[in-house]
Amino acid sequence: MSDAAPQPRQSTMRWLPLIIVAALGVLLFAGVMLSRNPNREALPSPLIGKPAPAFRLPVLHEPGRLVTSQELQGAPYLLNVWGSWCPACRDEHPVLTRFAETRRLRVVGFNWKDEHADALRWLEQFGNPYFLVLTDYDGKVAIDWGIYGAPETFLVDGKGVIRWKYVGPMTDTVIQNDLLPKLAEIEKAR
Repeated sequence: MSDAAPQPRQSTMRWLPLIIVAALGVLLFAGVMLSRNPNREALPSPLIGKPAPAFRLPVLHEPGRLVTSQELQGAPYLLNVWGSWCPACRDEHPVLTRFAETRRLRVVGFNWKDEHADALRWLEQFGNPYFLVLTDYDGKVAIDWGIYGAPETFLVDGKGVIRWKYVGPMTDTVIQNDLLPKLAEIEKAR
């Protein structure tokens, strides 16, 4: 009986380790490919394609003046969330400054959970690229926008609809490859 054919179960068990190693290799490859996305940790915003949440916020340089979301409608704008306490905001600041100097789009600052004097001092030190700086001292408006960190940036069209969101510091590459094509779409639709 030594010439008996091997049982199918024994044959399958012999290949099981190789199948497991191959499956792990495929998962590893997929993980590496996904990790190449610099914005991979960003949560997709459910607000894309929807009206921007309404707000009424004080202006940093004019604390008695309140600006509403309706006042910003009529032309597209870039809403940039920042704080003097945010190290990544310092990294993106020169990029935003260069972009704001092109005057292609209004860049509105959204100073989040910051001390008034600290925010003013930060802009004095690094420059003010913003058309307007709104302040959300207690962070309540940020909740409506789904903001969970700084920096974050939103592109809002002239009708007040959010068209794009980026989490993390803006770079020249992000502006060229992501922001400007979205802005071109908005400009074509006008």
